[in-house]
Amino acid sequence: MAKKKKLQAVCPVEHGWKTIKPAGITEPGSAEELKTGDWRSQRPIHNMEKCIHCLQCFIFCPDCAIKTTEDGKFKEFDYYHCKGCGICAEICPVKAIDIADESESLEKEKKENKQNAKK
Repeated sequence: MAKKKKLQAVCPVEHGWKTIKPAGITEPGSAEELKTGDWRSQRPIHNMEKCIHCLQCFIFCPDCAIKTTEDGKFKEFDYYHCKGCGICAEICPVKAIDIADESESLEKEKKENKQNAKK
């Protein structure tokens, strides 16, 4: 009977696999502390003049990225968590939310910030 040859590990680890540190989300919970809006390619833009504060956007937002005031009105988008899915714009009964290209919106913000800094 032939001796079996011991296979070498493809990625050898000094003290075994149990010493490898886990990556990514390692504790149960939510994405509240994670900046999940970083990969957004589209951004919702709110038009306060059209808004009737029905909060349908708040109810349907899968990322809880819509902040409200204490008296139950739309306040702002939480771009830290918003992934730009567009559900808020689609569900808005008065079309008070538009979807814009993220890169164009960032360029516009930079220009506005420069103008405001000059004032």
